[in-house]
Amino acid sequence: MLSVRHADQPEVHMHDSQAPNRRQPGVLQAVLGVTGISVASFALALVGAAGVLSAVMAKTIVTPPTKREDDTRVFAVDFYGGTVTLQRHRDSVLPGDYSFFFSAGAGHARVGEIITRTATTVTRRLLGVDYGDLAAARRGRFSGWLYTGPADLGVEWSDVTIPTPVGPAPAWLIPADAAAPAGAAPGRPWVIQVHGRAVRREEALRAVPVFRAAGYASLLVSYRNDGDAPASSDGRYGLGDTEWPDVAAAIDYAAARGATSIVLMGWSMGGAVVLQALTRERHADLIVGVVLDSPVIDWADVVAAQAIDRRLPRSIARGAMLLMGSRWGARVTGQAAPIDFGRLDFVSRAGDLHRPVLLLHSYDDGFVPATGSRRLANRRPDIVTFVDFAEARHTKLWNYDPTRWNAEIGAWLARLPAV
Repeated sequence: MLSVRHADQPEVHMHDSQAPNRRQPGVLQAVLGVTGISVASFALALVGAAGVLSAVMAKTIVTPPTKREDDTRVFAVDFYGGTVTLQRHRDSVLPGDYSFFFSAGAGHARVGEIITRTATTVTRRLLGVDYGDLAAARRGRFSGWLYTGPADLGVEWSDVTIPTPVGPAPAWLIPADAAAPAGAAPGRPWVIQVHGRAVRREEALRAVPVFRAAGYASLLVSYRNDGDAPASSDGRYGLGDTEWPDVAAAIDYAAARGATSIVLMGWSMGGAVVLQALTRERHADLIVGVVLDSPVIDWADVVAAQAIDRRLPRSIARGAMLLMGSRWGARVTGQAAPIDFGRLDFVSRAGDLHRPVLLLHSYDDGFVPATGSRRLANRRPDIVTFVDFAEARHTKLWNYDPTRWNAEIGAWLARLPAV
């Protein structure tokens, strides 16, 4: 990946002291003159480079990744002492329990409390190895999943299929706790869980216990191009603008099976998908509330933050959005249709929201800035409950402080109007 550093320098003019009415050529002009390159040609080259960077960024955003990078070194594993020593970075020093995928996804372990740390390493409690040879692992990556499937929760569940516009999409249906106030699944409230970009429905398993305890059946869905559901014709993400019909199909599925009310929960990009379903779905009357964890509220914030993180000028981010949002840009990105970023901007569209929203976001998310969430909460304090975290980073709020996370969701569900 190419990177461009900012070079904010004041404009400098040089004057010929021997001929005050005649300016010498600037340093850049002199260099270009020696090499035979005109200033205009150099400017065109810069514009061309910016265009290439914008194109690469746009295509990367809308193209589902084929693999995840192992970005964490494994230094030592002590099975007798129950610890693992890993490379220190922003995620590996977070308090809480996490998944650790290793050896390019061939293995999965669960890690817990931090035992010791140095300037370059962190030693954590090893909670267990679910599969793979951790002793032979050299690298891995952190994840907030923790659970690898519904069986890890120790509750009843079933595989179901949702008939979406792109084909049958697998989902997990987990009934409510029969002892909970609202009872079991048929004729009771449901929550539909929508995962984020470049992950799968396992991401949302962390939310099942708190909803189940409140009497909600949980439907954890897949959607086009996520690796579980069928691909769309173009095989590209629509960042919420094209995925929402698959969630609408899940709402139809729940309604046909007796759901009296539905809460939608979206994680990261899943938040953008959920908000589209809320405002465009014909069964919106069944939706009584929305829960958003680390959500994308305005894609402009996210794309700009990603450019800054890669030390690219903001103009590259603007160029990437222009490509993703235009028909002619499809020749670069491979999209079948442009993305309507105005329709995805729920800071501007705050007035279109008509259901209670619980918004959970960490101020130092590290991927999706919390700025959009704060602005939405400020615009709609009548229906938006904003719960801010610190240090938790992206979609790891439950891992960082499960007690608070569960309590906030449980209390918010108890305040929803009865249906």
